[in-house]
Amino acid sequence: MEASQELHLPNYMKDDNISQETNNLISSLPADKDFMGYSLYNYKGCWYYPNTLQAVLDVQDNFRPQKNDIILASLPKGGTTWLKSLVFAVVHREKYRENPQIIHPLLSQNPHDLVPFLEIELYASSQTPDLAKFPSSMIFSTHMHLNALHEATTKSSSSPCKIVYVCRGLKDTFVSGWHYKKMLHRTKMDQASFELMFDAYCRGVTLYGPYWEHMLSYWKGSLEDKENVLFMRYEEIIEEPLIQVKRLAEFLNCPFTEEEEESGSVEEILNLCSLRNLSNLEINKKGTTRIGIDSNVFFRKGEVGDWKNHLTPQMAKRIDEVVEVKLRGSGLIFP
Repeated sequence: MEASQELHLPNYMKDDNISQETNNLISSLPADKDFMGYSLYNYKGCWYYPNTLQAVLDVQDNFRPQKNDIILASLPKGGTTWLKSLVFAVVHREKYRENPQIIHPLLSQNPHDLVPFLEIELYASSQTPDLAKFPSSMIFSTHMHLNALHEATTKSSSSPCKIVYVCRGLKDTFVSGWHYKKMLHRTKMDQASFELMFDAYCRGVTLYGPYWEHMLSYWKGSLEDKENVLFMRYEEIIEEPLIQVKRLAEFLNCPFTEEEEESGSVEEILNLCSLRNLSNLEINKKGTTRIGIDSNVFFRKGEVGDWKNHLTPQMAKRIDEVVEVKLRGSGLIFP
């Protein structure tokens, strides 16, 4: 696919919002192209589009989280929407349980509008967004590596904030990303494009890639700082949702009481945040998020193992071999 082809491009893929200083930096960085022909630049081991790199730099220079803040991290199409929904519902459950007359925000707003992205939304439009308008206990989201994120969080004068990372198998993440790209760019993509994207994926040349380095940064962070970094697996949330949501609440210092568990509070949150429920809401079928992306783009199957319907045995073997080599000795294992 040629870069000149007429496509719908989100702002984070563009190069129209960078400073002269960042432009000078970009000119000195290793460069490559994504499978559509758009330029990516490698900064400190991670690939970015120009506008995304500018926003990441602005996050690092200006974002100072407060001790009650929560940052949700993930790979693109790695369980981000589900994690945002679950954490928002868990953290704010008391407020909406005590005020049943208030419509729950997850029923009227897309999860991405309730939990804003740092570099894709807040710092994409301003170097110093007004975070004072948000509640004192704010939930943010990011696709940044932990090392990149730490350049902001370690400069904060307050106690460390909580960071929750969700990790999904890379074969399913790739397939979900492929479908996302087709919907995002509002165009048909052929088998040749699929194979080009797959090759770039295996080489690590993709936005926020290499993805194995991304996962490793949070895996190591969770081992070194268990109190403030939680590493969750998408597949485990699917397999044992009750256990994992209670684990999440414990980590966020808002554990479910015995009374809540007996009354079915955990199950209510899981039902509210289920893909079936969220994807069938009118706001998520026809709405548009604040960052200008159609809400329905964020919802597909959410299944474990859907990659089997799209990847050849040779493709699956190639990803497995890359992951095995890159994660060797880390303790992070994918069954």
